[in-house]
Amino acid sequence: MSFVFHFLPDRLGEQERLAGCPGGGLMPMAKIMRSDAGPPNSPRGIRRTKNLTMSQRPTNSLAGKIVTVLGGSGFVGRHLAQELLSRGARLRIASRNPQKAYAIKPLGNLGQVQFARVDVTRPDSLAAALAGSDAVVNLVGAFSGNLDALQGKGAGAIAAAAKAAGASAFVHISAIGGNADSDVDYARTKAEGEEAVRAEFPGATILRPSLLFGPDDNFVMMFGRLIGAFPALPVFGPEAKLQPLFVDDAAEAIANALGNPGAHGGKTYEIGGPEVITMLELNQRIAKAEGRSRSFIALPDSVSELIASATGWLPGAPITSDQFKLLKAGSVASGDLPGIAELGVSPRPLGLFLDRWATQFRKHGRFGAKSAA
Repeated sequence: MSFVFHFLPDRLGEQERLAGCPGGGLMPMAKIMRSDAGPPNSPRGIRRTKNLTMSQRPTNSLAGKIVTVLGGSGFVGRHLAQELLSRGARLRIASRNPQKAYAIKPLGNLGQVQFARVDVTRPDSLAAALAGSDAVVNLVGAFSGNLDALQGKGAGAIAAAAKAAGASAFVHISAIGGNADSDVDYARTKAEGEEAVRAEFPGATILRPSLLFGPDDNFVMMFGRLIGAFPALPVFGPEAKLQPLFVDDAAEAIANALGNPGAHGGKTYEIGGPEVITMLELNQRIAKAEGRSRSFIALPDSVSELIASATGWLPGAPITSDQFKLLKAGSVASGDLPGIAELGVSPRPLGLFLDRWATQFRKHGRFGAKSAA
């Protein structure tokens, strides 16, 4: 069959590889225009402004402060930008391709949003992008390419540049499952990146998220499209455990950590959603939300490993050996570290959103009835 599974896609969205781009420096500031953004499935993940009571409103500890988000044009960056802007922060999105984040422009007031082009392998580029920052968030990551430069040494270089810029808060986004002794480069460099950040910016807050989901993600929505298109689907690692976390809840946790470095600085958190589900259960839930009757083929590990080793080197392969190892390891908080509740966030379950998001994949679309097809 022609369809493919890209398992364990970027937990942080596009997970930009901020290397090899020319120069640094700021791009022109954003134009004015305040907008009540579209619904959750609107283009590029722009969401409606929260309608909060006074007691629910976020604190304004970030109001007027320059917050630079590296890798901010990806999935998490788009949602984090909206959270930070709602708190009055002056946002600077630093990225290899900052134009991907231009949809955020109308959400800020005059001068509230800036864009910078940056190469994390060049100290001069980092220095220019982070100059004057009060707080910094590192969302940079990847599953391929030079992971040592991006997730290992790169994380340390970003932390050092943030320290040199005088930032009082630094949040580094890692991942559950990082392991310095792992034979999987992704897991190894995530752990090495944490060590490098701690060495350069001891007061940094490190967040290890589980799988992140949202209306514009490349995981739950990918399965939604496949389930809508094919009557039978294989499932790699059907018993692999996940703890899906809504991307807006992750964004709130990041902003809370930035806004209170005295309470959260120097700590590491594992952040996940309110429930643990398996890969097979995830697929079954999506099919139910679409109102479709589907056959899911739970592949034995031996078959999955054979497919991964035989085809993983091909462009567009369904799964690589490293991806399968990560999938089998699962993505669930260990319970040994503080979690998202300690960051002041009550995470919302996938089921709260799935029915609404799945309407686009139903047999008769948004206006069709939810019935098995």
